[in-house]
Amino acid sequence: MSQSTKPVIIAGGGIGGLTLALSLHQIGVPCVVLESVERIEPLGVGINVLPHAVRELTELGLGYALATEGVATAELAYYSRRGQLIWQEPRGRSAGYNWPQYSIHRGSLHMLLLDAVHARLGIDAVRLGAHLTSWEETAIGIRAMTSRRGQTLGADPMPLAVPTMATYDGSLLVAADGIHSTARAKLVPNEGAPLWNGAILWRGTSKAAPFLTGRSMIMAGHEFQKFVCYPISESRGGEPALINWVAEKKFRPDHAWRREDWNRPASLDEFLPDFESWRFDWLDVPALIRGAARVFEYPMVDRDPLPKWTHGRMTLLGDAAHPMYPIGSNGASQAILDARVLTREIKAKGATSAALEAYEAERRPATAKIVLANRGNGPEQVMQLVETRAPAGFARIDDVLSRAELEDAASAYKRLAGFDKDALNARPPIVAL
Repeated sequence: MSQSTKPVIIAGGGIGGLTLALSLHQIGVPCVVLESVERIEPLGVGINVLPHAVRELTELGLGYALATEGVATAELAYYSRRGQLIWQEPRGRSAGYNWPQYSIHRGSLHMLLLDAVHARLGIDAVRLGAHLTSWEETAIGIRAMTSRRGQTLGADPMPLAVPTMATYDGSLLVAADGIHSTARAKLVPNEGAPLWNGAILWRGTSKAAPFLTGRSMIMAGHEFQKFVCYPISESRGGEPALINWVAEKKFRPDHAWRREDWNRPASLDEFLPDFESWRFDWLDVPALIRGAARVFEYPMVDRDPLPKWTHGRMTLLGDAAHPMYPIGSNGASQAILDARVLTREIKAKGATSAALEAYEAERRPATAKIVLANRGNGPEQVMQLVETRAPAGFARIDDVLSRAELEDAASAYKRLAGFDKDALNARPPIVAL
């Protein structure tokens, strides 16, 4: 097999890896996805896909599927812990973008991408039970070694689970294997565990009546205690919507929490008492929390930006490259942008190390800035400023924060994260066909 016909090997069948597979197929480059689990299921809770990422998925032909599965977010609003409005802005098409912003169940987005890969690339494009263990460059490409870990996230394994040990020859290796990336651990063996900032997130979904516009995303509270919620299904015929919510508390970083647990079923006793008084005219927070069938606990973690992603014919993508705090609704969106920029460079330079270097030159500095901005609380810092300046509440928000301060916080983050409306609407496609 010549180098030109060898597939790009993608380690990781998450949102970033599957978007890359669809993008490479779009430009006629063969690829194979190696996924550790033996059954992919629609796990997780809600996420937001921002307009710049929605544009990329739309250009992959997934616009209708997104509109069917998600809720087009109409507005973002920040409130104090007393339920007083701090800042409100339209989002997506309501803000003048050419593309919507979607609130969607992560599992729905994941399965939407997986179904598209199976339909376009074939069922054998995703190899299940294939956990990347190592790789080596060859005279004409790269070889990835995998092992089968016996990890099953469902009752029955899907077909095409690989043998206990297997090797794959390809032109390039792209490690999109998440925050616990095996590939990253081999590149940076002394990095250690992800960095915890002291915050714990309790996440769930509850059936409830729509609030505000029915397509609103809200954040209430401040840096040390916060509540986020938004619908991930439409309310039809008077039926309740499915509301995704996140309750957050921040402790000292040396607090003795179960930091080794990543997706642990949680007890309401651990956080609900702190939110019992959060009953606003437009939302009953404790009732929403109690309405969840299951609640899971996550630590808020990230990693320091790396000085290098690309090593010869391999590189990192998504959370393996730049794990960031879930602030500003950016994690999945940035992985999608990674995939599209990498595809553009492979289209221009072929499946070569030069393409990987060009991809990194654009994406590594951009994502490092977002990681650091999110550590500073991103645009949500206005909530902490209100708590600091007016802990007893306020009569007029203008007495606490000027409109210029609020607008500057919102617009600066949009520019940093790459979804400034005018710039996004005006720029040409990342992948020109």
